[in-house]
Amino acid sequence: MYRLTNSFPYLLNRVGVRMGELFSRRISSFGVTLPMYRVMAALWENGDQRLSDLATITTTEISTLSRLVGEMKRKGLVTRSRLADNGRTVAINLTSKGRLLVEDLMPIAVHFEDVAVRDFSESEISHLKVVFRKIYESLGSIEPEIEAAKASPKSKRKISPPRPRSKPRAKE
Repeated sequence: MYRLTNSFPYLLNRVGVRMGELFSRRISSFGVTLPMYRVMAALWENGDQRLSDLATITTTEISTLSRLVGEMKRKGLVTRSRLADNGRTVAINLTSKGRLLVEDLMPIAVHFEDVAVRDFSESEISHLKVVFRKIYESLGSIEPEIEAAKASPKSKRKISPPRPRSKPRAKE
């Protein structure tokens, strides 16, 4: 029988939310948020990121990310500049202030990961990361189903609240 509290998406989300909340609280004294950290960490790995690529890496909607990058620019953490080979494309990079900040925050992120997986062997951790990547890739196959459901007249129908279950009859 299906149980929400034992379902894979629920358990995965629960871990992610818990870790995100704790990490957010830990880095708040640095004047940054978790989404800001993710942007800075992604830019630290690979600079000259287009907004759309950064959105994919950080799993942030472009409109949200655009506002976030604007705020980070005002704080002096990132720059926006036109790419030399494509004047229509804006590249986002860390400033020296942003680079120093993310380098201060990375050991905290590493500590959180170490604590989260401390009861696992190196091979188990490596395997978990491979599994998570595979799961992420597998979920891409659901996109066509979602598009098909949007086009189907059934998907436009409102879902009625469940009917109350009748109580089982007492055996006579």
